[in-house]
Amino acid sequence: MSWTLAELAAATGTELVGDGTLRIERIASLASASEGSISFLADRKLRKYLSETRASAVVLSADLAGDCPVSALVSSNPHVSFARVAALLYPVPEVSPGIHASAVVDPGAQIDPSASVGPLCVVEADVRVGPGVVIGPACVIGAGTSIGAGSRLVARVTICHGSVLGERVIVHPGAVIGSDGFGLANDAGRWVKVPQVGRAVIGDDVEIGANTTIDRGAIEDTVIEAGVKIDNLVQVGHNARIGEDTAMAACVGVAGSARIGRRCMIGGGVGIGGHLEIADNVTLMGASVAPKSINEPGVYSSTLSAQPQMTWNRNLARLSRLDELARRLGELERQVHGSGRSDD
Repeated sequence: MSWTLAELAAATGTELVGDGTLRIERIASLASASEGSISFLADRKLRKYLSETRASAVVLSADLAGDCPVSALVSSNPHVSFARVAALLYPVPEVSPGIHASAVVDPGAQIDPSASVGPLCVVEADVRVGPGVVIGPACVIGAGTSIGAGSRLVARVTICHGSVLGERVIVHPGAVIGSDGFGLANDAGRWVKVPQVGRAVIGDDVEIGANTTIDRGAIEDTVIEAGVKIDNLVQVGHNARIGEDTAMAACVGVAGSARIGRRCMIGGGVGIGGHLEIADNVTLMGASVAPKSINEPGVYSSTLSAQPQMTWNRNLARLSRLDELARRLGELERQVHGSGRSDD
C-alpha cells in the first residue's frame, strides 16, 4: 500500500513541507532509507544521519525542519506521528469472519457473526466473543470467558476460564491469561494448594506480549486497567492491579497483590514485590528491584553496572566488611568527640 505525502499529512495532522505528490511505500531508518521510504527523527543523537538520508521524507520536529534535505512532515511529537504513518502504510490484514472447520466450539458459546475463529482453536461453554474479534490459530478459550469487540488473539493464546478481556485487546502468541496463581499453604512442611477463585480482568486497549503470563486472582480479581502495554515474558501474580496506561518492558516480575499506579514505566527485568503499592507516574529503570512501596512519582533505580570481575570481587569483599567498618568508625568518633552514635 502506498500514500502520497500530502495524504499522510492530512491523515496524521502533520504539517507538510516539500513535495506532497511524493509516493510513500514503506518506512525505514534514516541510515538505510531509499526512495519511496519515510523515516523519522526524534532522538537528537541520530541527527548526524539526517543530512545524508536518502529517504523521500522524514517526520521531525519544527526546530529540525530547516536541516532536513528532503521533504518532511513536521510534528510536535515525531515518534507518535511516525507510528500513525506506519499504521497507515502497514494496516492489519483483514480476516474473513467465520469459524474454521477444524475449530472445536461448544454449542453454548456465543460468537458474533463478524468474529473469526481460526484453525485448531478450542472455544469452551458459555464463552462470549464480541464483534470483529479475531481468534488466531490454536487458541484455547476457557469456559465463561468474555472477549470484547475488536480484540485480537494472534495465535496459540490460552485464556483460562472466567477471564474477561475488554475491547481492542491484542494478545501475542504464547500468552496465558487467567492461569492459577502461586497460592500454597504449608502443612508441616508439605504444600497444600489454595484454590484460585478470582478472575483475570483485562481492560480496553491493552496489549499483552508473547509468552507473558497473567495469573487469575486468589480471591479477588487480577486487574489490568485500560491502555496498559505489557512486553514479552512478563509475569503478573495473582491479585495484582496495574493502573491505566502503564507500560512494562520484557521480563518484569510482579508479585501477588502488588498495586501499580497509572502511567508508570517499568523497565526490563524489574522485580516488584508483593503486597506493595507503586504511585502514579513512577519510572523504574531496568533491572531495578522494588521490595517496598514507592509513594511519590519520580524515577527510581537500584541496579549496579557491570564491571570487571576482579573489581567486583574486591568491592564485594569490602561490602562484606561494611558493618565492621561502621562499628570501628563509630568507636573512633566516640574517642575523638567523647560521644557519637553507635550503629550496634
